[in-house]
Amino acid sequence: MSDAPSPAAAQTGAEPIRLTAYSHGAGCGCKIAPDVLSRIIAQAGAAMPHEQLMVGNDTRDDAAVFKLNEETAIVSTTDFFMPIVDDPADFGGIASVNAISDIYAMGATPMMAIAILGWPIDKLSEAVAGEVLRGAREACKAAGIPLAGGHSIDAPEPIFGLAVTGHAHPDRIKANATAEAGCLLYLTKPLGIGILTTAQKKGVLLDEDLDKARAQMLQLNAMGTVFGSMDTVKAMTDVTGFGLLGHLVEMCQGAGLSARIDIAKVPRIEGLDRYLDLKTFPGGTTRNFNAYGQHVAPLSERDRALLCDPQTSGGLLVAVAPEGRDEFESTAAEQGLQLEAFGLLEASAEHLVHWA
Repeated sequence: MSDAPSPAAAQTGAEPIRLTAYSHGAGCGCKIAPDVLSRIIAQAGAAMPHEQLMVGNDTRDDAAVFKLNEETAIVSTTDFFMPIVDDPADFGGIASVNAISDIYAMGATPMMAIAILGWPIDKLSEAVAGEVLRGAREACKAAGIPLAGGHSIDAPEPIFGLAVTGHAHPDRIKANATAEAGCLLYLTKPLGIGILTTAQKKGVLLDEDLDKARAQMLQLNAMGTVFGSMDTVKAMTDVTGFGLLGHLVEMCQGAGLSARIDIAKVPRIEGLDRYLDLKTFPGGTTRNFNAYGQHVAPLSERDRALLCDPQTSGGLLVAVAPEGRDEFESTAAEQGLQLEAFGLLEASAEHLVHWA
C-alpha cells in the first residue's frame, strides 16, 4: 500500500487520514464469494438442530431467530468489514447501519449492539479508532439502541462492525425464503454504491455525486420493522455484498420460485448511467456473477454491472402479495419512500431470474 499515509502522519494528523488505503477490501465488497462460502459452510458439517431455532443458516438468511415463547423471538446477527470510506466516523456509522439492517430485514426491532473492532495500532492512532466508535454510537442512537460493549484486537487492517440483538413476535418474522408465487418485488434503496465508490477511487466521480453514496449508506432501514407488521409482506432480505441478483437468487432458491424482473424499473442512483458508461465496476461485480450467473438468463455487460454491483448498507428487497400492493406502497410513502414494483415471483422456470 505505497499510497498510504505514513504512520507518523496518521498519528499526528499532518495529512488527512485515508482509511481505505490501509485495507485490501472495501465494505461489503470484501465478502467471501457466495459459492466459496457455501463450500466452507458445507465442510463444517450439519448444524445441531434445536427446536426453538426458527431461522438458522440453512437459507442464508440475514439473522438467526430463536423462539423464546409464543410472544417473543430473539433475532441475532453480526456484520463487519474493512473501510469503504476514508472518514473514520463515517466508517463507524456505515458499518453500524449495515449491521443493524439485518435486524430490520427480518421485520424485527433492534434492542442493543456490541462492537467488533480490529485495529492496526502500529499504523493508525487510538484517536482515529475513537472516531470510528463515535460514528457507531451516533448510528446506534439514531436506531434507538445502546452500543453496550464489544471486543477489540490488534489487526493488520482496520475492521469494524457490530453484533446486534433484536426481537419480534414469532409470527412476524420475515425470512428470505418465505416468498410466494405472485409476490411483487420492491427495493427500498437504489443500486450503484459499488460503482460510485469505485469511480471515486479512480478519480472520475463528479463533485455533485460525492455525497450520494455516503448519504445512502448512512440511511437506516428502519422501515423494515413497519413492514414486519404487515401480513401481505411475505419475505424480506437486505441487498449487500452479493448485489441485487445474488440476494434475489437466494430468495428464489429458498422459496422454490423464479423471478421475472424489468431491469428498466430497477431503482438506481441518479446519475449512475455516466459511471456505467465509464465502466467503473468494482472487482466484486465479476466475483458475484461468477458465483451465481448460471442461475440467471443472459444479460448485457451493462445490466450485469448494475444488478451484480456489491452494495454496502443497501436497501431492503421486499416480496409483497399482490393484494397488498396499495397498502404497501402507501405505507412506504408514509416512511418517505416512493416505491414501484420492478418484478414479480413466478413458478420455478429454467432460470431463477429472467427478464420482462
